[in-house]
Amino acid sequence: MDIPRKFSARKRLIRRLLVGVIVLGAIPLITYGLSRLKPAAPSVERSTVWLDTVKRGPMLREVRGLGTLVPEEVLWIPATTDGRVERVLLKPGTAVEPETLLLELSNPQLDLDALDAEFQLKASEAAYTDLRVKLESQRLDQQAGAARVQAEYNMARIQADTDEQMVKEGLTPDLTLKLSQVRVEELANRYRIEQKRLDISTESVEAQLAAQKVQVEQRRALSQLRRSQVEQLKVRAGTRGVLQQLPVEVGQRVIPGATLAKVVQPWRLKADVKIAETQAKDILLGQKASIDTRNGIIPGRVVRIDPAVVNGTVTVDIALEGALPQGARPDLAVDGTIELERLTDVLYVGRPVFGQPNSLVGLFKLQEDGTTAARVQVKLGRSSVNTIEILEGLKVGDQVLLSDMSAWDAYDRLRLN
Repeated sequence: MDIPRKFSARKRLIRRLLVGVIVLGAIPLITYGLSRLKPAAPSVERSTVWLDTVKRGPMLREVRGLGTLVPEEVLWIPATTDGRVERVLLKPGTAVEPETLLLELSNPQLDLDALDAEFQLKASEAAYTDLRVKLESQRLDQQAGAARVQAEYNMARIQADTDEQMVKEGLTPDLTLKLSQVRVEELANRYRIEQKRLDISTESVEAQLAAQKVQVEQRRALSQLRRSQVEQLKVRAGTRGVLQQLPVEVGQRVIPGATLAKVVQPWRLKADVKIAETQAKDILLGQKASIDTRNGIIPGRVVRIDPAVVNGTVTVDIALEGALPQGARPDLAVDGTIELERLTDVLYVGRPVFGQPNSLVGLFKLQEDGTTAARVQVKLGRSSVNTIEILEGLKVGDQVLLSDMSAWDAYDRLRLN
């Protein structure tokens, strides 16, 4: 019985040695195998990511920006003279007509200047009348003198004719005839001189009256200006619209050029939309646009593009071509969308969070099992507000994750739960 027991112990020892050798040999193999395994893909909740399917067909390229509604025409009413606010008659928001009185100013010095200018005008008009009467009297005196010379000339010519007849009959000596003829020549010369003096006198009268009339007109213009300035102390709207601002108070002193009121026409509005400078390069005049007032969408058209960039944006003016919805008013915040072009047959997908046009990005594409997403390199082309063109890397029907996946940049595979 002792021999079998020794043989059994020996078997157990050999078996243990073989197991130890096998285990020691398997450990390096297992370690190597584990090192070759890929790390497990992290899990992501499907409800927290945005999936979209690649499509082929027409794509509308658009750009979008925030903006405000502004009046097409704004009437700023400035103070034309120095003055003090006496009365404010209306409040902002009131509908006004051109002759609607907004407020009243006072300026005693201006009233005094207007009265003085009126008296100077009256004095100048009286001086003009007095000069005209004096010059007319002088002209009449000269006309009377010319008439006397003309009468003497006619009488002398008659006397000369009579003496000539009497000389022919021998009743008068030749000397008498010669004296009569000399008298006629003298009076003829005097008459011509008087006529020239009368003509010159007429021109002189017209020149003096014209000079005095210029002074009268100057005084009249000054008087009208002073009266106009006094009248402008009563500030009127000047146009039909709505009073938007009235930044003055009773008792306030204003200087020439200070803004007294702002009147707008709320039924004539346009949209000023701010577009990112990187997206504004394709905007052209005349392109179609739409303005979302959050109470309706208004069609429009691009009418002006600001040549300057301010704070990274370009201001684009859009003329509204549709009826304004209820509640549309100046300074209302709106969303503007401008249509750039219509692409007829392109491969496109929803725009990824960090997808820039004409760039190469890594996107997670959903695999056939529907639960695994693998990273693929995708070449992007032209972009729109919500879509972007696919040039390489995807095909029709592929589903890709468009959400911000920067937290998984270290992984090439994800599992969707």
